Amino acid sequence: MIYLDNAATTYPKPRSVYQAWSRAMTAYGANPGRSGHAMSMAASRAVFASRSACAEFFGAEPENTVFTLNCTHALNIAIKGLARPGAHFVLSDIEHNAVIRPVHSLTESGVRYTLFESSSEPWQTVMNAARAIRPETVALICTAAGNVTGQRMPLPELADLCRRKHICFIVDAAQGAGLLPLSLKDGINIICTAGHKGLYGPMGTGLMLTDGKYPLKTFMEGGTGSASESLEQPDFLPDRFESGTINTPGAIALGAGVEFVKARTPQKILAHETALCRSLCGMLRKIPGITVYSDIDRQPEKFAPVVSFNIGSIPSAEASTRLSDLGFCLRGGLHCAPLAHKKLGTLETGTVRFAPSAFTTPEEVSRLAKAVKSLSVS
Repeated sequence: MIYLDNAATTYPKPRSVYQAWSRAMTAYGANPGRSGHAMSMAASRAVFASRSACAEFFGAEPENTVFTLNCTHALNIAIKGLARPGAHFVLSDIEHNAVIRPVHSLTESGVRYTLFESSSEPWQTVMNAARAIRPETVALICTAAGNVTGQRMPLPELADLCRRKHICFIVDAAQGAGLLPLSLKDGINIICTAGHKGLYGPMGTGLMLTDGKYPLKTFMEGGTGSASESLEQPDFLPDRFESGTINTPGAIALGAGVEFVKARTPQKILAHETALCRSLCGMLRKIPGITVYSDIDRQPEKFAPVVSFNIGSIPSAEASTRLSDLGFCLRGGLHCAPLAHKKLGTLETGTVRFAPSAFTTPEEVSRLAKAVKSLSVS
């Protein structure tokens, strides 16, 4: 099988990630930060090393770097941590359900939200976002890049807008981490990301990184191994948001994934994946009956490396199944992003999504294009 569903989860992982996970399971095997014995201390040191690597990568302080289960978990911490009755959130019109569902659920407790229209022109996107901000707005939340077409958001300009309006800027970095410039030092207040996508960590890992300017309430409490004499949740990070035993092997392996990305560099990985996407777009556009929804071949600076397409009138779910029968792993459907598909006009059909990784080869892309062509004429 040729795996091309890396926007969901990257596969394969670097060898160093497998080795770090295995070492954590076999050599440490104890709860970090819960005991003073040798194995617990060894686990604690390994987790801190990983936390520090992740923090440095995103311009954060280690203590403000929280390990989570995934990006959805991180976003829930940030969103619900800021929510209060009467609060207002501003979201883009291409957000993943990991953003829109938590915010929408809060409307039952008096929270309101507004969607702003994103555009391929940064100035238009920022102007639309500015118009959506109200006096009661507490945060603007947007994706770094959409997971359907790869549309990139103008993060520096939006960060400046939020700074001027004195509201929190939260970025869903699931599709940008490991590829695009993302740093708290550039004006983002909170970065939420998956560990298992462009950071090449294992599934069940994620991060919430904050600059600490906006205190967050908790929506989950429990044992932290710190301040155990108190009935109140600790008010310091990362303990405040890491109740219970963390995914220690996952956290350690995530650090190895981040080190892999740092060594190869996000710039080189982005260039490699963008070249593959541009190549695929060029081949698909020559096939009669194929609709391509990404413009990365025409405006590469405005898109992350994702290509969505449809094969004639074949439903996207069926098309992905037929491609699987031919040996290719791609995702069909709505990709948990109905807002993006509504904007694209594919809410009823969905799309087939191609997403390469650092390990995808040009030969694999050519073989995919031939497979798509065979389906288009069948």
